[in-house]
Amino acid sequence: MPHPEYKEDNVQDGILKSYIGGRYIDNPALPLADNFNPANGELLCKVQQAGAAEAELAVKSAEAGFAVWSEMTGAERGRIMNKAVGILRARNRELAELEVRDNGKPIQEAEVVDVLSGADCIEYFAGMAAGIHGEHFPLKGAFAYTRREPLGVCLGIGAWNYPIQIACWKSAPALACGNAMIYKPSGMTPMSAALLAEIYSEAGVPDGVFNVIQGSSAVARQLIADERVAKVSITGSVDTGKAIMKDAAGTLKRVTMELGGKSPLIIFDDADIEQAVSAAMLANFYTQGEICTNGTRVFVARSIHAAFMQRLKERTALLKIGDPMHPDTQVGAQVSPSHAQSVLKYIDIGQSEGAVLAAGGQRVIVPGCEAGWFIAPTIFDQCRDDMRIVSEEIFGPVMSVLVFDDEAEVIQRANATRLGLAAGVFTRDLARAHRVVAKLQAGVCWINNYNITPIEMPFGGYKESGLGYENSLTAIDCYTQRKSVYVELTGVASPYA
Repeated sequence: MPHPEYKEDNVQDGILKSYIGGRYIDNPALPLADNFNPANGELLCKVQQAGAAEAELAVKSAEAGFAVWSEMTGAERGRIMNKAVGILRARNRELAELEVRDNGKPIQEAEVVDVLSGADCIEYFAGMAAGIHGEHFPLKGAFAYTRREPLGVCLGIGAWNYPIQIACWKSAPALACGNAMIYKPSGMTPMSAALLAEIYSEAGVPDGVFNVIQGSSAVARQLIADERVAKVSITGSVDTGKAIMKDAAGTLKRVTMELGGKSPLIIFDDADIEQAVSAAMLANFYTQGEICTNGTRVFVARSIHAAFMQRLKERTALLKIGDPMHPDTQVGAQVSPSHAQSVLKYIDIGQSEGAVLAAGGQRVIVPGCEAGWFIAPTIFDQCRDDMRIVSEEIFGPVMSVLVFDDEAEVIQRANATRLGLAAGVFTRDLARAHRVVAKLQAGVCWINNYNITPIEMPFGGYKESGLGYENSLTAIDCYTQRKSVYVELTGVASPYA
């Protein structure tokens, strides 16, 4: 197709565009998509849907940026990244408010978690950039060494539940290792990634090193199939991950995938019930239940089930559902009407399957936010393992409580899923806690807490919940390639005359 005429523009005209080569790229011929505030239905902006020409421009720009960025020392890259950290923290409130308008989560969450955890991630990898190195191997009459080299142009594909945090989690290790990244945010939450790109540019990241391309899955698929793209990192659903694996197979590119979960939270009879209730609520109702690691299968020892349920219902009834911008709001809006309707459908399914609705289960109309889809935190009791609400990921504020009798039984039931992203264990018996965790088929496990994801700890899933890891030293392996070099010091031992 003919290359369109591009011009630099900004988002002040109500249209959000792709950010390529250090500037917003405008192509008036591109289709526009509406981006709404999920809490009140307000039109936030229109988004230009990038096409084939924008994808090509993004790759060429990333290649040019990579040529500059990869030649810098790790210390130089780290200094620039740390400037971005300072800007993120200085603009925390502004970015948090943007995230709330785009996503629907409470401001009390976004202000203390979303932006600041992203800044923490960039700071962590900025500090690591200067220390990325190879290894030396002494040999008889020779030696060998390895070089850790960047992969080149990487593609990051984000999800809508933690837009800016995920953009930081993917870009930070990629950039620290000397790569360039093309990032495609979710079409439902496109705004904060563009501001992250501006911040990187302001900090001194060379043009093209972090591009943000807006659009549908079609533009992502073009980039996934492009042989010039060395790696894809996605946060999304299992089905999306499988589709990307197929597209990436054509060029055998590297993939990192953080996919869905249906995680167990196991509460033994000696657990501190108040602590366990706190964890169960956080593992189901934080960010309106829109968290992939959520412990939505809550297994409770039979002897404490009644006490646990009583306290759980008492505390859940106190949760404040409301305008996400209000500082007291604890439960915000679902990200879209269609997603909310899917959650409500599962609530209907749970009742039809015979689960006991112990709390919630309905849409809540919030004054001043009548167009938003708010769902009351929902608890199902007396659930069975074969129920759809127990076996399928809902991604909403819906908790399924199940009763168990012994350790071996609950481990077997907890592992009876094709997913294996996370798991939690509550008990005062630390020997049992470690014994159970060792047998759980999950990539991230918590003992006496839940959903804590420090940057220093690897984050990734088992089974169909993902491939590869984000965060920690481990992420360096996902964004570098080793080159082995053998150096002869004596001579070639040849059998030939």
